[in-house]
Amino acid sequence: MTALPDLIEAVTAFACRAGEKLRKQEHRAGQVLTFIHTSPFRKQDRQYSRSITVPLRKPSCDSVALTSTAVRGLRAIFKPGFNYAKAGVMLLDLQTADVEQGELDLDEPSADRTQLMKALDSLNDRYGRNTVSIASGGVAGDRRHFSMKCERKTPEYTTRWEDMPIAQAR
Repeated sequence: MTALPDLIEAVTAFACRAGEKLRKQEHRAGQVLTFIHTSPFRKQDRQYSRSITVPLRKPSCDSVALTSTAVRGLRAIFKPGFNYAKAGVMLLDLQTADVEQGELDLDEPSADRTQLMKALDSLNDRYGRNTVSIASGGVAGDRRHFSMKCERKTPEYTTRWEDMPIAQAR
């Protein structure tokens, strides 16, 4: 990938998935690390690798907050003219959802999107992953530029019947 919009789609997909996992585990993240790098195996290409950690004002599992923070970090480290091979998001400073640090509220209260995230998760559970997603993740179908590569994914022997090995006696 060489264009920023394509990388934004990838980072959005990763941040949304991470938020979904956080909500299922009833955790929150306090910081978001975004990284990009070129392939170290392509010696003919110019090399570039960079990451940035952006703290959240308040720990969150909200996919919108995580995505906007990850994209903000990506915009800060992106340099045009490189062939990027990998982009990603890591959530840091994880804590359980029942722990909350109080603060002096001088700003307007932020909207509580807990119900929205529950609705998003339930729709995606019922109708399939990415049925409802954040707009910066692209539109499904031909207009989406990014999709995860899964051809080397490890089989899910313990959670999918289709991946269960079958032994036959002869």
